[in-house]
Amino acid sequence: MNNFYSLLFAFILLFSFNTSLKAQTQNASSLDQIVAVVNDHIILKSEVDQRVREYLYQLQQQQQQSQPPAFSKDIWYTVLQDVVQNYVLLDQAKVDSIEVSDDQVDQVIDQRIQQTIQQVGGEEALERRMGKSILQIRADLREQYREDLIVQQYRQQKSRSITITRPEVEEFFNNIPADSLPTIPEQVAISQIVAVPEVNQSAREEARNLAEQLRDSLINHGKTIEELAKRHSDGPSGPDGGKLPMVPLGDLVPEYSAAASALQPGEISKVVETTFGFHVIRLNKRQGDKIDTNHILISVDQENYDDQSAIEKLKELRDSVLTNEDVTFSELARKVSEDPNTAPQGGRILNPQTGERLLAIEQLDPALYRIVLLLEKEGEISEPKPFNIGEQGNTKRAFRIVRLDEHIPEHRANLEDDYQRIKNFALREKQYRIIQDWIDELKKEVYIEYKIPMPDRYLSSHN
Repeated sequence: MNNFYSLLFAFILLFSFNTSLKAQTQNASSLDQIVAVVNDHIILKSEVDQRVREYLYQLQQQQQQSQPPAFSKDIWYTVLQDVVQNYVLLDQAKVDSIEVSDDQVDQVIDQRIQQTIQQVGGEEALERRMGKSILQIRADLREQYREDLIVQQYRQQKSRSITITRPEVEEFFNNIPADSLPTIPEQVAISQIVAVPEVNQSAREEARNLAEQLRDSLINHGKTIEELAKRHSDGPSGPDGGKLPMVPLGDLVPEYSAAASALQPGEISKVVETTFGFHVIRLNKRQGDKIDTNHILISVDQENYDDQSAIEKLKELRDSVLTNEDVTFSELARKVSEDPNTAPQGGRILNPQTGERLLAIEQLDPALYRIVLLLEKEGEISEPKPFNIGEQGNTKRAFRIVRLDEHIPEHRANLEDDYQRIKNFALREKQYRIIQDWIDELKKEVYIEYKIPMPDRYLSSHN
């Protein structure tokens, strides 16, 4: 539970639409109950209550439940201890000169605000619920987010210095009772080659012409990019006036980032073509390698793409791999696959959260799951199948062939088949134990006072 509170802005807003967490604790201080003091930091009951709600909501999302898990006193006291530890680490991080930049803080705040804007239905809806402007919301949250990021970075820095040896992994595994060994679900390692259908030329020109007309309205007829984006943009940011908050250039498609970074703040780009369509871009601000932009996206109607050419291309590639020993799937993926996320690694599909190669088959997205179910032998390659490529809300139709690289049936965990997975668990357990010992030592040098009765088990080491 130690990091549950790190930067969960969407959850803060879900339960506290009328004010920020900082303002809430400050305004309530005359009525709120002080539950603990850490050096100069006062911890209010409302702050712990808020953290508990965030944690329970996070569990609800992770477990995909319709209702949050039940509240318990054990959860409340554990969360209080986490908040105490957070302040202990924050003060020690300042001693050790751990800092985060304004850009890091702004980037995280912008990301959380954009997520929440999408959830509540736009900037105006968020401002109404919060009772203040977006600028005020950012200002109110900045110090809280800076503190959270400092603690997060401090923990990560300490964790990175902790490694584990194979004998330690084996000892960790051998200490697990045989009847407690987990069952590892059926797993697969898979790769793909992707082809994106080419657009019909007349439809492409029609989309470009519309983008040119909209740019002309901006340059010569006094229109704003916000109003035109809301009315015409096909991108997911259209309802928000085409706003893309501060993001690294590397997170954008190359054509977009190149055109936007060449602009001066307030300047409008020429029409820019990317794989998603035609953009008109305004650069709002640039900080280092990050940019803040608004844009209008005019995409080409899906019905005007030549699906058959993409399918035939993939069939030829499949036949080449199956009939020519000198041609490998991974080489072709690197050379011709049109998925920027998997092509550089030879088409390998990795777990986006962990980076692991093996994927639990029941956790595959439905389209991929249906393909894999039909692949019986390792090395078998599927026929071309359609799917959507791109980020949620900004996808386009594509086709792919999928190769089954490895298949591991459901089994009881063992070192031979699951060494990397067991190593990860053992390392996390070791990191937690060492970091907790370190925090316990830090606590000895810190003034901590509880203003409420605390059960003894929460005051002992490793609480």
